[in-house]
Amino acid sequence: MTEIRKFLGLCPQQNLLYNYLTVSEHLDLYCVIKGVPQNLRRQEIDNMLSAFNLLEKRDSFSKSLSGGMKRKLSIIVALIGNSKVVILDEPTSGMDPASRKATWDLLRTYKQDRTILLTTHYMDEADALGDRIAIMATGSLQCCGSSIFLKHLYGLSSFVHS
Repeated sequence: MTEIRKFLGLCPQQNLLYNYLTVSEHLDLYCVIKGVPQNLRRQEIDNMLSAFNLLEKRDSFSKSLSGGMKRKLSIIVALIGNSKVVILDEPTSGMDPASRKATWDLLRTYKQDRTILLTTHYMDEADALGDRIAIMATGSLQCCGSSIFLKHLYGLSSFVHS
């Protein structure tokens, strides 16, 4: 189980944050759980907070963060410690459009050398982030393929006018 913790990152649909831990205390805790050496933790935390534009919130209790900032913190928890397998369940829910786009850009950067399984209700998010997209309805897999394959098979989105 210890080895699994080092390589697995999880961002559940509901934020699992401790109200009276600061942002940096959360990240330090997960660095310990994931086996990040103590001499590298501060740098790892600073890099992630800087990338997700949360550096100024490092000493804030998680309960004081906005919904979008809590989602960002949950995503960082999943990614910190160089997790090789990351499960993100509705990672951008509750974020404003600009934050969603910025988070997509970061996730595209962080997906290098990782396997990321992402669930979303937003097709634009699946299109922007997914190498392969699987669509489920009523608990059953309906189709699976690349974005280009699915667009070719089912047609382009309703935003394209002919």
